[in-house]
Amino acid sequence: MKTYKNLYPKLYSYKNLELAFKKASKGKNKKFYVIEFKKNLIRNLLKLRKELELETYRPSRLTKFTIRDPKTRLIRKSVFKDRIVHHAIVNILEPIYEPRFIADNYANRLNKGTISALERLDRFKRKVSKNGRLISHALTNNMIKGYVLKADIRKFFDSINQAKMIEILQRKIKDEKVIWLIVKVLKNFDNKINGMPLGNMTSQFFANLYLNDLDHFVKQKLKMRHYIRYVDDFLILHKSERVLEDCKNKIEKYLKNLRLELHPDKSKIYSMFHIINVV
Repeated sequence: MKTYKNLYPKLYSYKNLELAFKKASKGKNKKFYVIEFKKNLIRNLLKLRKELELETYRPSRLTKFTIRDPKTRLIRKSVFKDRIVHHAIVNILEPIYEPRFIADNYANRLNKGTISALERLDRFKRKVSKNGRLISHALTNNMIKGYVLKADIRKFFDSINQAKMIEILQRKIKDEKVIWLIVKVLKNFDNKINGMPLGNMTSQFFANLYLNDLDHFVKQKLKMRHYIRYVDDFLILHKSERVLEDCKNKIEKYLKNLRLELHPDKSKIYSMFHIINVV
């Protein structure tokens, strides 16, 4: 396995911080905190670079607020300077890990998203059901070939084990200063053992990385071709209900390695006919 050293100077370079600022401020140029930071942009970025270089950087306390979309979620928002650091981290890590992500991971990735995931799901439905063919000896015209396992990971962001997250990163990242900075970001949270704040750029990226092993387990070990994941929700389509039951059991056991579990009420197998109603 290829590993990476000496990444930290690239991370705190002015060029990377400037790019991180542009990404963090995208669509927010009229926000007061962006306007204030931009007034002395060069000085502020140089100051941040010095803090990172000398390892004196300390993230500020998170601001909490609740949104309903429609599910009620507690969002923890970082100050703008910290958001620049988050983008700076992801700028360095993304090119390393993006080639390792499976094609059918549609969570927070360039040219991916819910629309792409739904289009892919439609293609999978056609393949598995053979364009809506009825099962043998169908009693009604609703008995279409195929089944879908729709699964949800219980309290995913709150359950991510921080030590496990670092362990996953250290397989490839051998620069201890980069790891030091990531630990600072992870520990800037109410719980110092489990969880990551919803709303951080780093949280979105680390969530994908945390479940990347699961993706490869489903695709390569379980040999499930028709698998789609979006953040902590995933679908597996197959012609056999029995095969999906076996997959579900094996996934539940595998998730214990990640200190995660499937949501008991939201992880079920449905007939293909009902897939529109459960997605």
